[in-house]
Amino acid sequence: MPEEENQPTMAVDELQAIIQRCQVLEEADFKGEDFNLFQVAGQKCLEDGYAAQLLEVIQNEKNKIIIKNMGWNLICPLVRCIMMYKQEDDKREHCLKILDQLAQLCNPKELFLGLLEQIEQTSGEQVCQTVMLLLQPLQTVLLKLQNKKAYSVGLSLAMIMNHLTPLPVPYTKQQIQEDKLGLCQCCNAVVDFAKPFVNEVVKNMEKSSEYNDMELKEELLKFCMKSLKYPLLTAQLEQLEGIEEHPFRHFATEIIDILWNIRELIPLVVLHHKGKSPHWENEEFADIERKNSADSLACLSYLVFVQHFGIDCFPMVFSPSYLLQCNMMHIEVLLKRTEESMLSKGLDLFESCLLKMEDSSLLHQYLEFRDFINVPQVLVKVMTLCPIEHLRKKSLNILQLFIDKFEAEGKYTLFRCLLKTSNHAGVEGYIIKNIKDQIHLSLTKACDNIWFTGHHLISLLDLVLLLPEGAETDLLQNSDRIMASLNLLRYLVIKDCESDNQTGVWTMLAKIEQNFLKPLHVGLNMSKAHYEAEIKNKKENRREAQSSNTICSVTVSGEKMPAMTTEMQLQVLHSALFTFDLIESVLARVEELIEVKIKGGMDENS
Repeated sequence: MPEEENQPTMAVDELQAIIQRCQVLEEADFKGEDFNLFQVAGQKCLEDGYAAQLLEVIQNEKNKIIIKNMGWNLICPLVRCIMMYKQEDDKREHCLKILDQLAQLCNPKELFLGLLEQIEQTSGEQVCQTVMLLLQPLQTVLLKLQNKKAYSVGLSLAMIMNHLTPLPVPYTKQQIQEDKLGLCQCCNAVVDFAKPFVNEVVKNMEKSSEYNDMELKEELLKFCMKSLKYPLLTAQLEQLEGIEEHPFRHFATEIIDILWNIRELIPLVVLHHKGKSPHWENEEFADIERKNSADSLACLSYLVFVQHFGIDCFPMVFSPSYLLQCNMMHIEVLLKRTEESMLSKGLDLFESCLLKMEDSSLLHQYLEFRDFINVPQVLVKVMTLCPIEHLRKKSLNILQLFIDKFEAEGKYTLFRCLLKTSNHAGVEGYIIKNIKDQIHLSLTKACDNIWFTGHHLISLLDLVLLLPEGAETDLLQNSDRIMASLNLLRYLVIKDCESDNQTGVWTMLAKIEQNFLKPLHVGLNMSKAHYEAEIKNKKENRREAQSSNTICSVTVSGEKMPAMTTEMQLQVLHSALFTFDLIESVLARVEELIEVKIKGGMDENS
């Protein structure tokens, strides 16, 4: 028992003994054994709760040289103890004072490596706590470094961001307020950590317009690019009611400020210049670098043009069409992502750029740029495949906005492209409705629109008034497209007299009948016969089954329907028949109108 009571004082005595031994030695005479004994004794003091005594030893002026050389060895046990003690514990306060003293007294190079090692070893829920604990001493040490400062600052920022990146980004209002892992607080602490180095770059740039020491500037630029990708690309950045200062909005403001201060904001946003890129011999690494850079630049454009961070820095000389052109590659990057936070940023950026433009102001030549063709195709995929309903609806509205911004030839070209590439009956039906609207404008306006009348329209109608696979076309799957095509044909027959033939529909009537109307008749007869047979078969099976709730399956349009009761399957089959009846009624009306018009024309001629 006495031995246990004496144990803590023994730790302090051992430390005092090694200190007294080293006090009489010159700095050059310190041996490896001295370092080991100091580390073991200091660690024992910390673990046994004698931080106050250790602090006295470190603060003693006589021990300055010893601490300078050996103090960095205490970082590991010191961090462990700080994380273990509760916030209000006096021992924790003593440990924090020790950490501050070590930052002031230790050899900067050795302490720098010791601090980085602690950040490297942390993981999970303790990452943010550890980083925030070590940022101040790390900053102090880096400011003291004379050699390789830029490299050391870059290494520190990279290691911190790499350890934060695996953490989930708080997204909802509740998650942001709770900040369970401390990420919101930590990100803003890292920006404060970087500020003295930003100020150093700014000061040097102000001294000379030909500032050549680009290394520190490049490291800060890399940090900003990483911050844009994580956490800002994932973060919810809209103003949230009840949160006075949104932590990620504050972080975004700080990142934009750094980019502006180091004179990189405008080159990044307008010229997409991002400083020196590392040369990778491994093509896989090069692809990762390009993707990361694309994500970061896309997020930056969102911050500037949607959230208006730093927008006051931009000269008001760029036309809306030029800004749209600049942003199309970023919009494409964001729309290709499946995460809600990123996809919504892409839609917001696209919408923001389009709303700045007047209708019919975008020249058709813009469709010669690859991005102007790719983006609407990606947008169509969002409309048809995204599982989030409000994003699907928003993407449809944005597609219409995009269409509206083009002049007539641009609309015409875009319609042709989407009809050939969308591979979705609903989208094709939507485009055909737009074509009908443009024809209506052409026929009712005083000015003649050559793109939606005459031979140009005939070429477009060739893509519209046909069944993709003739009579074998799946009419149920293509019902949206077929109904839109029939409605368009009905409109043309009513509005365009055979004698005027402005649209050319009467010229191509025989072709329409051959490629569209006759195959549609055949297809309807085949489809109705097939579904009626299915209904009859189901009803017979139901009589034979013991219960009407028996679960069975049915194949429609080549696809197996999900498991459902016979009654449910019969409802689906009857719904399909109703669709065919609807198509058939519109088809009959169109053919009746054609017959009446032709007969009327013949009567006039006679």
